[in-house]
Amino acid sequence: MKHDRVQAQLISEEKPAGGTWRARWHEVIFEADTPRGKVFDLVLLALILLSVLAVCLESVRELRETHGMLLRLVEWVITGLFTIEYAARLAAVRRPLRYALSFYGIVDLLAILPTFLVYFLPGSQSLLVVRALRLLRVFRILKLTHFIGEARLLGAAMRASLRKIIVFMGVVVTIVLIAGAIMYLIEGEEHGFTSIPVSVYWAVVTMSTVGFGDIVPQTVLGRVAASVLMLLGYAIIAVPTGIVTVELSAAARKSTNTQACPVCGADSHDNDARYCKRCGAKL
Repeated sequence: MKHDRVQAQLISEEKPAGGTWRARWHEVIFEADTPRGKVFDLVLLALILLSVLAVCLESVRELRETHGMLLRLVEWVITGLFTIEYAARLAAVRRPLRYALSFYGIVDLLAILPTFLVYFLPGSQSLLVVRALRLLRVFRILKLTHFIGEARLLGAAMRASLRKIIVFMGVVVTIVLIAGAIMYLIEGEEHGFTSIPVSVYWAVVTMSTVGFGDIVPQTVLGRVAASVLMLLGYAIIAVPTGIVTVELSAAARKSTNTQACPVCGADSHDNDARYCKRCGAKL
């Protein structure tokens, strides 16, 4: 117990003091619970949208020929602002490397690199649309805690359902392989089922109820088999929904908030969390 108290005291000392410049920057840049932080995120979101719009407009030949210089100027100005913002984020945390290697840290870096890479790798300006990933921050702008919670609940449910869905997909693959082989034997090459892979493709299209119509069974037995596969497809579609629904109910027992760690920048902490789940710093 004594060791835990000493460790907690050492960790708490890493947190920026309330009046330091790092604490003020952290509040503005990482927190959406304050008026200044909300304004900062709104301005950042507007710049992101403007940047993505400029990149999309530059891909139109007519606009590129008439307003190409203006669009490139807008892109360079926004890139400069994003570079300053990225440096400020690194400076606002006590462990900048942790933030730089996090998901949002990598996205922030990818948001500014393409503009500079265009001079070394022609055509890389198309990578600028990666900035659209930064729109994920929109959920922290207006403190929409319930939307953030639902998104994280869905992500947790999907991760928990992964193994079950993999097993389910294995069963589906087995079914389409068997159905494809049967249709190849029933219809044959003269009716468009030229090989087992082509027949498997037809089985996938049929079971998913898409039905392109490029290959259709011609025999009575083939149509009966196709009807059975269609009905089976309707039943199978509901299985992943049930799996995820069960995991959603289990994940709903836990909830998170928008508070970001002042040391590494990690978020998605439990509402009753006192220390960062990634680096252990006091929240």
